[in-house]
Amino acid sequence: MKNSLEALFGSRERWRLIKMFLLNSEEKFTNREVALRNKVDGRKIAGILVQLVKAGFLNTHTKKSRKLYSLNKKFPFFSELKILVVKSNLYPQCESLGKIRGLGEIQFSLISGVFMDNSKSKTDLLIVGDLISNAKLKHLLEDLEAEMGREINYSLMSSSEFKYRVNMFDKFILELLEASHEVIVNNMQKEVLQMQRNKKS
Repeated sequence: MKNSLEALFGSRERWRLIKMFLLNSEEKFTNREVALRNKVDGRKIAGILVQLVKAGFLNTHTKKSRKLYSLNKKFPFFSELKILVVKSNLYPQCESLGKIRGLGEIQFSLISGVFMDNSKSKTDLLIVGDLISNAKLKHLLEDLEAEMGREINYSLMSSSEFKYRVNMFDKFILELLEASHEVIVNNMQKEVLQMQRNKKS
């Protein structure tokens, strides 16, 4: 089923391209690179890229006989689209995030970094749990990277390691909780709240 933004922009492929260029605003891509990042048929990509160039959303460049595409930061709705992208990265619009609970015995998870347009965050995705399926985790990351159009930096911890870090007022955890983030799973609310209270006192 399409999410609301995919429906609004006409297709999953079109929305993924718009999102990818907005999240990678300094980079240039070939048709093939766009297709690989978004896991979309290259023939579909070619037509969408032409349309986005005509709309003024993308610029084109040629380097060593290769045609490259990049975001036009002067596009009239650049700021508004960037806000939409950040909102679309949150659950339930970012449908793949709903799969986190099925990875194993998940106790806590949050998103930050690229999901929140926060380049200073040390991780994009934190997952805390036990008996986590490596195969399911790999599949989840592949889906998220296709949705985001870029590599996801993730951190994985067992429940015991997370509790130890919380008790030690671990800097990495504190900085994550203080930065812009969204909690996806929280079965450790008591521990997290206690850490935040102790930090303030």
